[in-house]
Amino acid sequence: MTNKVERSLFDDVMVPCYNPMSVIPVEGKGSRVWDQEGKEYVDFAGGIAVSCLGHCHEDLVNAVTTQANKLWHLSNVMTNEPALRLAKKLTDISFADKVFFANSGAEANEAALKLARRVAVDKFGADKSEIIAFKKGFHGRTFFTVTVGGQEAYSDGFGPKPGQVTHLEYNDVDALKAHFSDKTCAVMMEPLQGEGGIISSSPEFIKAVRELCDEHNALLIFDEVQTGNGRTGTFYAYEGLGITPDILTTAKSLGGGFPIGAMLTTDEFAPHMKVGTHGSTYGGNPLACAVAEAVVDVVAQPETLKGVKEREALIREGLQQIDEKYDVFSELRGQGLLLGAVLNDQWKDRARDILVAAGQHGLMVLVAGTNVVRFTPSLIIPIEDIKEGLARLDKAIASLR
Repeated sequence: MTNKVERSLFDDVMVPCYNPMSVIPVEGKGSRVWDQEGKEYVDFAGGIAVSCLGHCHEDLVNAVTTQANKLWHLSNVMTNEPALRLAKKLTDISFADKVFFANSGAEANEAALKLARRVAVDKFGADKSEIIAFKKGFHGRTFFTVTVGGQEAYSDGFGPKPGQVTHLEYNDVDALKAHFSDKTCAVMMEPLQGEGGIISSSPEFIKAVRELCDEHNALLIFDEVQTGNGRTGTFYAYEGLGITPDILTTAKSLGGGFPIGAMLTTDEFAPHMKVGTHGSTYGGNPLACAVAEAVVDVVAQPETLKGVKEREALIREGLQQIDEKYDVFSELRGQGLLLGAVLNDQWKDRARDILVAAGQHGLMVLVAGTNVVRFTPSLIIPIEDIKEGLARLDKAIASLR
């Protein structure tokens, strides 16, 4: 008989950069999760927009077990069949012509930023090096990406930061126009800010970003790590915005829970990443790519994407009904199944209280800052699970009044 693994072991053996809840999940199926005690949870969190097809989806389980019995890893001295098939599927479904595989969103963003700088140096010289990003943005935890991300709480305290990074207000067209110059090499942005509070870009802002990039020979990088792979109801969020980026990064739900990231770009810019300029030991490994293939096959189906919008409407309706009862939200933000409920003044800064209470009532949710409760469930979460999850959220909020 094995000894039960206790939450207290975390404090003994793990670096304390996380503060996990007391429960330890041990099993998941679809949009339901069970902890060590057998308590059941409805999952409205999806591992932070990762588990796009829920837990242990049959197609993903088949993909990983089939590939696990064939080939796990080679190295990028050679290529492999799953990587090539996945790259073809991603280019077929997007604006891109070329793909670079990594292991995470941060690594995909690191590759995107390096490519943008490389293009600028090759074509215009070293002085064209400024990267414009936006306050409250989030692009990963490497030193380069956390510096480009617009949240000082994540980037301060590690010494001198990489230079030539400017942060502007998101959706401020006038500030963007005033600052942009021929020294700008790239703009990096989320088409819908996730960690910063589920903030959508305005049509005027998106249009201005694309036009200024074209005018000043700068590259537009869309960080679709959280918005991509069906999350907003189109395969990539840019499809609903009327513009196309030069570089796009994707991760999180690309592997449905298996670590993988990718940078997508065009034939015009890809050649600047010559042999030896960048790489990844595990990037593009057969195991991850086989799982991601299965994810793309399911998510790209029209009925899956249509279902995202239908589920969004149901969750919005349920949140509005909860608000009518308890007067808790000032605004519902987001698109598809990347939604944020902004707390009103009476509930200000109590997002984590709601997260904890929801957990006590058998519901997994997220926060985006101290004032937004975030919902990123499976794209195919059953309707009955949505109704049950909303009922548990109702009880959780009632318990806090």
